Amino acid sequence: MDVLLALGAIAYAVTAIASRRLARWGTLVLLPVLVVGGVAQWIVEGFYWQFVPTYVLVCAATGLVVAQRDRGPQTRWRRRAVVVARGGVGILVVVAGIAWLLVPVPNLPRPTGPYAVGTEVFRLVDPQRPETATDSADDHRNVVVQAWYPADPAVSGTPSTYLDGLDRLPKQVLILPACLMRGYGRIDTHGQTGVPVSADRARWPVVVFSPGYGAPRGFYTGLIADLASRGVVVLAVDHPYEVAVTELADGTIATQQQRFLDDDPDQSRYMSAQLDVRTADLRFVVDQLGRPGGFGARLSDRLDTEHVAAIGHSFGGAAAAAALASDPRLTAAANIDGTLYGTLPQQALTKPFLLLESDHSETGHSAQYLDGNRALLDRLRAPGFRYEIAEANHYSFTDAPRFLADPARHLVAQFIGGSRGPRQTQRATNDILMAFLQDPLGIGHGDIAAAAAKYRDIHGGPVR
Repeated sequence: MDVLLALGAIAYAVTAIASRRLARWGTLVLLPVLVVGGVAQWIVEGFYWQFVPTYVLVCAATGLVVAQRDRGPQTRWRRRAVVVARGGVGILVVVAGIAWLLVPVPNLPRPTGPYAVGTEVFRLVDPQRPETATDSADDHRNVVVQAWYPADPAVSGTPSTYLDGLDRLPKQVLILPACLMRGYGRIDTHGQTGVPVSADRARWPVVVFSPGYGAPRGFYTGLIADLASRGVVVLAVDHPYEVAVTELADGTIATQQQRFLDDDPDQSRYMSAQLDVRTADLRFVVDQLGRPGGFGARLSDRLDTEHVAAIGHSFGGAAAAAALASDPRLTAAANIDGTLYGTLPQQALTKPFLLLESDHSETGHSAQYLDGNRALLDRLRAPGFRYEIAEANHYSFTDAPRFLADPARHLVAQFIGGSRGPRQTQRATNDILMAFLQDPLGIGHGDIAAAAAKYRDIHGGPVR
């Protein structure tokens, strides 16, 4: 409905500019449809800021039609006024089009795996750790976990929410003004709450997922839901006070609190400290797997606590590698495009490890990224793999490209890369991830090379 109304408004404006005959047709045919459709859209979905230029455009085009119908004397002033009005309507067409570069309700891809997807959120508190990001000595560390799991397709549940605190967002979420996200409550996550776990396995292997720096777990819903549909339980973690927005166990909306140091110009000490916090968060999540009822009545007895892996994107990829280095309960880890900090590059990992990268020429990885990951791979004492996905940029693994309309996405790709697109990038990512994880998770033998070979221009292979 949104797209049809926007296109209809632009078409109506074009008829008003083109000629009196077309303007008459637009007024008789398009204008009534736009009015009825606009009222219906407002009633059904509410107000979207993207529609403001569209509303103004329809009103201006109608005013132009009325002005051109005037039978009065065609003075030079009137002719000039009509020309100016046509130019103004033309400018509004461009403005209305630009407003639709960011779609009100992003469309996420349907998961490709054989299973339906269930989801449940757990807002946990670690009583052993104080919260260093706040000033209260009574605050303890919160860790927010959203479980995505293979579900029974015969049972219907309630659609899950895309993002925490949609009605209480801060003014800005990462670089996005909150006003742009008003319609995100209508995003179809393809995950259902309140549905039972699939009975195909007694216990399901677990993958702990850590997102990029500041990014809410919800921004990876397309990737995570698809991964869960392939037969694993994914525990997506929000790291409070570093993530842009998340809801704590007591209902508080926690936003990003960065405490940079004056004598730390490149923020390397800050990032190293944050990596320690994240690693502790991931270990705490793994702790809950072994605690009776740690993940509720529906999931706790269905999790294979002997087969747990960690993966993450960007800073989350570094956290996954750090967790593997420090937690013997993890069987493998994958770093998706993450820069390493602190002493992590000097670690000698003893469990399988995968480095999955975006296109180096498009992302422009830093020297710290290149040197750190090279050092970590050189010290591996277990099977390791590295693959680079051509024409994918750093954000192709997230939902962020889907916040843009297709024309805008194509335009942005010309400047920052990512022309492979999020759909194919994420599908290739999960194919490679599942092939890599099958052995460590005890669910078969995966052919990583074959998974990568299904797609054009994915280069890499074993590193040990």
